[in-house]
Amino acid sequence: MGEGGARGPYQRGVILRVDKPFKYCLEVIVKQLKKTTALSIVALILGAMAAPVIGADTAYPSKPVRMIAPYPPGGTSDIIARIVGMKLNEAWGQQLVVDNRAGANGGIGSELAAKSPADGYTLLVGNMTPIAANPSLYAKLGYDPLRDFAGVTLVAAGPNVLVVNPSLPVKSVQELTAYAKANPGKLNFGSGGAGSPAHLAGEMYKTMTGVAMTHVPYKGTVLSVNDLIAGQVQVVFSDAPPAVPHVKSGKLRALAVTGAKRTPLLPELPTVAEAGVPGFAFDNWWGILVPAGTPKPVIGRINAEIVKAMQTADVKERFANLGVEAIYSTPAAFDDYIKSEYAKLAKVIKASGARAD
Repeated sequence: MGEGGARGPYQRGVILRVDKPFKYCLEVIVKQLKKTTALSIVALILGAMAAPVIGADTAYPSKPVRMIAPYPPGGTSDIIARIVGMKLNEAWGQQLVVDNRAGANGGIGSELAAKSPADGYTLLVGNMTPIAANPSLYAKLGYDPLRDFAGVTLVAAGPNVLVVNPSLPVKSVQELTAYAKANPGKLNFGSGGAGSPAHLAGEMYKTMTGVAMTHVPYKGTVLSVNDLIAGQVQVVFSDAPPAVPHVKSGKLRALAVTGAKRTPLLPELPTVAEAGVPGFAFDNWWGILVPAGTPKPVIGRINAEIVKAMQTADVKERFANLGVEAIYSTPAAFDDYIKSEYAKLAKVIKASGARAD
């Protein structure tokens, strides 16, 4: 009995003191496991979703980068692309390929860049024409500069150089103006295309002096300079790199620079304003852009490296040899600058009646 009496309470104890707590604890453990598993699954899903984004920001660039220069080799945009590209290559240890896509005032290369993936692996060297002037020149354009691009930074600004064929009997801006007035319509001035900086500078000169010259557009300033040397055109408001070597060799004659101040590249040359056209000032600019939607951390990294490069002595010197000044900006400041240039050039183009269609 004792044994039986002892066994009875023990059995009841198993049921009352052990069995119920065990079931309760088991239920709690199972519920916790379910919650933990669910949370783990959610965490894994969120982690998987976030991983590519984090990787894109922290690992950029993990493959070669393309920089589109929307003009032929040898022009300012091409040379700037190669100087900036070299610095990015050194900083990142990734190959940067310059891709020249000329035509339509830089529009062909710009449209290609606008339609490229917004991942930071396609950059564009944009300048005044394709980014700020083309929308006012073409009835139909395959891209919208304000909608399809995000600015990274400005990189350069500088004047054009007014050059003539040495056979033309003029040695100053005043003499050119007098000759053009005495021979209305006889002079042809070349440019890199309708609405290019060379074209707009020429139209501004015509408007401010009242002379008559015929515009001859080319697919790039280099081609217009080649024809200037050959005598097919008589005047070009060229960006500096294609023209200056020929000025120094005597194949071309430089009369003035178009900017508000003289250029260190040709310090003896007066500005057009100093040489007889008061108030004349026309500078071109260049900047780096990416397709709209490119992640901001990627834009920030590109900006940081280029800003650093623009402050180095060798880049400043190489840009000065091009006749331009190395500059930089924040992405937001560049976006605002593009909007202001867009509005300004729309007025200039409307007043000149220039069309590219």
